[in-house]
Amino acid sequence: MSDQFKISLPDGSVREMPAGSTPADVAAAIGPGLAKAALAARVDGELVDLTRPFTGDSSLALVTARDEADALELARHDFAHVLAEAVQALWPGTQITFGPSTDDGFYYDVMAPAGREPFSMDDLPAIEAKMREIIKADKPLRREVWTRQALIDKWAKDGESFKAEWAQELPEGEELSVYWSGDDWLDMCRGPHLPSTGKLDPAAFKLMRVAGAYWRGDQKNAQLTRIYGTGWLNKKQLDAHLTRLEEAAKRDHRKLGQEMDLFHLQSEAHGSVFWHPQGYVIYRMLEDYIRRAVQGAGCKEVKTPQVMDARQWEQSGHWGKYRANMFVIPDEVPNTEDEGPVISGAAEWMALKPMNCPAHVLIFRQGIKSYRDLPLRLVENGCCHRNEPHGALHGLMRVRQFTQDDGHIFCREDQIVEEVRNFCALADRVYRDFGFTYAVKLALRPEQRFGSDEDWDKAESELRQAVIDAGLATEEYGWEELPGEGAFYAPKLEWHLTDAIGRTWQVGTIQSDRVLPERLDASYIGEDGERHRPVMLHRAIFGSYERFIGILIEHYAGKLPVWLAPVQAVVATIVSDADGYAGEVMTALEAAGIRAESDTRNEKINYKVRDHSLKKVPHLLVVGKREAEEGTVALRTLGAEHQKVMPLAEAIALLKAEATPPDLR
Repeated sequence: MSDQFKISLPDGSVREMPAGSTPADVAAAIGPGLAKAALAARVDGELVDLTRPFTGDSSLALVTARDEADALELARHDFAHVLAEAVQALWPGTQITFGPSTDDGFYYDVMAPAGREPFSMDDLPAIEAKMREIIKADKPLRREVWTRQALIDKWAKDGESFKAEWAQELPEGEELSVYWSGDDWLDMCRGPHLPSTGKLDPAAFKLMRVAGAYWRGDQKNAQLTRIYGTGWLNKKQLDAHLTRLEEAAKRDHRKLGQEMDLFHLQSEAHGSVFWHPQGYVIYRMLEDYIRRAVQGAGCKEVKTPQVMDARQWEQSGHWGKYRANMFVIPDEVPNTEDEGPVISGAAEWMALKPMNCPAHVLIFRQGIKSYRDLPLRLVENGCCHRNEPHGALHGLMRVRQFTQDDGHIFCREDQIVEEVRNFCALADRVYRDFGFTYAVKLALRPEQRFGSDEDWDKAESELRQAVIDAGLATEEYGWEELPGEGAFYAPKLEWHLTDAIGRTWQVGTIQSDRVLPERLDASYIGEDGERHRPVMLHRAIFGSYERFIGILIEHYAGKLPVWLAPVQAVVATIVSDADGYAGEVMTALEAAGIRAESDTRNEKINYKVRDHSLKKVPHLLVVGKREAEEGTVALRTLGAEHQKVMPLAEAIALLKAEATPPDLR
């Protein structure tokens, strides 16, 4: 091996460095400023520690705080390690398990020492103080490679039973790394890490909450305490994040849903929504809107069964890949006697559908299809059930029963790109009607998948080409390819919406699937008179009504556009003498198709204004004796400082325009 390595830098220059050199040595050779700013390095594309020696000629890109994605990942990973070190320093005997970075921070799962209660929110200030002490000590973070047995012995000796169990399952002969924090604390970790704890900003993190977590995610195992934190590169970023969290809390759809009397959830139906009249208005308006949109795009609406035989799910592949998330039902009459088991255990199995696609294939298979019948676009507002863990349920955002605005396009190979491009245009119109901007991502083949590499190559290429043709494969639309994130049967395009406070939500998808038509034997007669497999495009725009409504509530902070608002206007009286006129105004509003209510309670007008403002009613039509005499109303719009007095006809025209769905204007 040569005693000199050629290190290629991003600017095209090449530096020769002696064997044994590290990225830190290159940074120092370039200049002291870069040596101080460098946090890690990408060597031949791999993110590594600054102190990892080169193993040969390499390309090198030094990572600094300007490389925000990499820098944040490193910082959050290090905050997690510092958290674990702090907990063990404060409470010797604490067992540590694992602590990854997250989208906005980090967590670590720990078990309190014997005789101590699990950690709680009360412990967080002390842990934070200890973490800052460790950061300010600027302890070097040093990597070592250990053998598997040395790791097992170390953890067993220290009473770290969870770590020892994990080490025992690591493969023999694999290079296993640990990281030291100074010379007195270490953790098993692949890395990479920052050069030292002092590279973290002690004012750029905050511990947020604690929660229960089971070892390895299995409720049969020991319960641990998960300590969550948020971590950033500097205090300015942390403060901005905390402000976003405050704003998000105000917008929480669960809180607003209760205040606005839209829906509720309760333990008698875990993960299923009880829609109240006001909430169901929103649901129905969305249903009407999307039905008009997809019918205009040439789709035909269908309805399919809730329960199907397990053999159908076996044939589709879902039984093997997805059974853990399915509700299964024995196909028998339960025992009605007091004695004996309710179910015999000998019955065939059926399942509540977790998705609609296999049923749509069965509709396609009815009768002989010709190439002239394609594309066939089927859509369904299909109710589905998925057996989500109780702890994962979250308001409308993650439920067990939900309704998808689901659709499947059966088409020929030569029709795929055009169909996907048309769907891109449809999705664009819909999301813009709801006030969202979005990014488009292409999720590519996962490691575990059905289908040949040739089919995956074609499917990915077709989706990519459609996005290019639609003009969406640009930086403006956040175009990005996501390796390994496709479904087991198909790659997919994803639409990620950005809401009013900058959060992103993955909502719409379209997937190009050659697997399911093959597995379920779907075919059409081609121009050549032979049988051919259609390609099946799975598509949704809202994703699910439940989650999309939750996103809308938070995006608009409950102040929904007038056309979506459950109550679009309230007629409120100042004095009882105006009750009769209020009835006339109500009649005129209802005749114009405006969803209105009247408030003739014996309350002061300021109380009524405040009450309906909390309920997010867009418009309040205030009427008193003067308005009754003149045929006017005092129009107060939610969020506006002043009211406007205008003739009733003018107010109705204004409200009617705002109450018209955007696709009908």
